[in-house]
Amino acid sequence: MLKITSKQLEVTSPIRERIESRFEKLSRHDVQLINPHVIITEEKPGFKIEASVGIPNGELFAQAKHENLYTAINAMGQKLEKQLNRIIHKPEAQRSTSLTPTNNIVEVDDEYEEEDAA
Repeated sequence: MLKITSKQLEVTSPIRERIESRFEKLSRHDVQLINPHVIITEEKPGFKIEASVGIPNGELFAQAKHENLYTAINAMGQKLEKQLNRIIHKPEAQRSTSLTPTNNIVEVDDEYEEEDAA
């Protein structure tokens, strides 16, 4: 269940729907979202929105500020999606596979060593 908290602002149904639609995009990745929580704060130049979501591999956190609340919600959602993609696809990353240790055993032929010594 998505929890939305706001102190200075009433959370209307369009705001709730926009936030829920951003979290639906996260749930498309077949990852269990644990205790998603969104905090909306109205600041002098605009709005600040923070979201924290637990997932089985860790936790996602994103924050966005903008003069328009809906733009801030979209930016926050994009940041969460980017983090989730990074976590999900980390095992497939090229860097991940290139850093795995390989056991390259080099066999030395004794015959060559004897020839060099002579």
